[in-house]
Amino acid sequence: MANFYSTDVTVICVDQFAIASTIYTPKKSLKGAILIGPATGIKRQFYASFAAFLAEKGYGIITFDNRGIGGSLTGSVSESDASLQSWGEKDMPAVLEHLKITFPNTNYHLIGHSAGGQLVGLMHNAKDFTSIFNFASSSGQLKNMPLPYAIKAHFFMNLFIPLSNTFFGHTKSQWLGMGEPLPKRVAQQWRAWCNSEGYVKASFGKTVHTHLYDELTTPSMWVNAVDDDIAINENVEDMLSVFTKIAAEKLTLSADDYALDEIGHMKFFSRQSQALWIHALNWLGKY
Repeated sequence: MANFYSTDVTVICVDQFAIASTIYTPKKSLKGAILIGPATGIKRQFYASFAAFLAEKGYGIITFDNRGIGGSLTGSVSESDASLQSWGEKDMPAVLEHLKITFPNTNYHLIGHSAGGQLVGLMHNAKDFTSIFNFASSSGQLKNMPLPYAIKAHFFMNLFIPLSNTFFGHTKSQWLGMGEPLPKRVAQQWRAWCNSEGYVKASFGKTVHTHLYDELTTPSMWVNAVDDDIAINENVEDMLSVFTKIAAEKLTLSADDYALDEIGHMKFFSRQSQALWIHALNWLGKY
């Protein structure tokens, strides 16, 4: 019998947009509360096994779908005006506030996957996090990626996204096995940021006028995998360069060390990768 229960909830953002979320509530005494920030185009159900594991250990959890994705898509994806920036400035802050109301008077942690860790500096309430644990969060800078993967990445970003947006009004990323269909502005911003140094830094002073990237001093752990062609060490460093004051530790995992076939960019959160989850648990235990 599970030592937690889960409930689907709706989080209302500052602009009244409704975000589909799931709360995991432990039945034992609360150790802390965690926001799981999803990767670009990945639905919250992807993190269910990982969230259940942490809830079993006594942590309150919230998972969510960013606007334009999964349960947070209203109408046609081609009509969505979501952007990466709106995910960081509106969706994530609202989800954190809901987490704080649901589990008051405890420590709050971010566990970010790719974009879920990259966007934290756009959250006006990011200083409420006691700690940050990110997996595969990097700038995704195309010019640093190794061959032959760089060819695939350039094709997706610089050919597939513009063509798909032109012909369909959104990016059919699902055709390439890359999560849910992406709203046009999400894909456009993703492309622009991955073609630049420092990811979101490309929009500073343009569309991003207030942020906390140069203020956060939060203890953080940045985990990547040897077999991830996106969040390579150079791109992790490039992302960290935007967080000018953050206290960062780094850890690179190898699938061979855990008798796993792969970790890559996605498999850390897979049920088959439970051997890796001790790293998150140990980190949370320190904060």
